[in-house]
Formats: sequence, structure tokens, C-alpha cells
Amino acid sequence: MKRYLFLVFCSLFLFTGCGNTSYFQSTELIDETDNSSHEEGSSEDEKTDLSEVVNTKIFVQVSGSVINPGVYSLSVGSRVFQAIEAAGGLLEEADDSDINQATVLEDGQKIYIYSKDEREAIEAEEHADSQADDGLININSASASELTNLPGIGQTKANQIVSYRDANGDFSSIEEIKNVSGIGDGIYNQIYKLIKI
Repeated sequence: MKRYLFLVFCSLFLFTGCGNTSYFQSTELIDETDNSSHEEGSSEDEKTDLSEVVNTKIFVQVSGSVINPGVYSLSVGSRVFQAIEAAGGLLEEADDSDINQATVLEDGQKIYIYSKDEREAIEAEEHADSQADDGLININSASASELTNLPGIGQTKANQIVSYRDANGDFSSIEEIKNVSGIGDGIYNQIYKLIKI
């Protein structure tokens, strides 16, 4: 009988741990802890991987005279020419004369490639604006018809000014206009406050 009670007591001791967590319970807790720490680690790894991708990629918009305008994902450190290549390259009418294709891109940058027609329109507008700014006529760029707006300059003298400019290049000073046949001090004194180079 004593032997039987001793066995029962020992069995209870092993399975209950004398009021402490049993062996079997503690094993389950360890397994759960291991699993949760493993899961936490994997989510941290995923976050790290995602941040690495974000930190190694940039997004740029390419529009205008390219084959496939749009937003493109490129590697950090990419150059403008790579963004143009990603957009399928330039169209025939593209004017990339003012674009430095070796420039390093920044995230969120927009690249616009003008067409030749757009570029000419912009330059014409800038020229018109420069003429309108001070009201002076640029004798290096004015057409013959624009030159006739000057006092004492008719169509013949305007044509002579344009011919002189074509033959000798741009005027280096406004006084040089007196080198044009038929324009002396009298006419120069009438126009010198109205012209510029």
C-alpha cells in the first residue's frame, strides 16, 4: 500500500511540478515563443528588404518628344539618358540640345523633351519679350520690316542694314550702324536712343 501511494505521489509530482508549470506546459510555451520570435524576425526581414528596395530605386517622369511618355522606376544614380532610354528613346522631331543627358537623376524629377517646333516657338516668344521689355530694337536680330519703325529708316536703308549684318556679322556696338551706306550722324542721332545690340 505504501508502495502504491509512493507511485501516485511521484506521478503527481512529475506531471504538476509541485505547483509550477509542468514539463509539458513549459515545452509548449517554449515552442510558441520560438515561433513568435521567428515570425517577428521574418517580418523585420521583410521590412528591411522593402526599405532596401525603396532606397535603391527612384521614380522619374519622362514626357514630351519621347516614344513612350510615363513614370519609370530606375536605380539610384541613374542618368538622364537612361530615363530617355526607358521611355523608348527620342522621337525624330525631338530637340535635346539644351538637355545634359549625363546629369544624375533625383527621385520625383520630371524630364520634358521639347520638339523642334516647340523650341522655335519658345525662342520666338523670348525674342518678342526681350523686344517688348525696353521698347528698343535690336539691330542684330531685327528684321528689315522691324527696322523700318525707326525714324529715317525706310525699306531701302533697312535692307542695307540687314545686308551689312549678313556680310559682316553682328554689330559689336550701336555706333557701328554708321558703317552702313546712307546712315550718317544725322540719322544716327535720331535712332541711337531707340536701338540696342
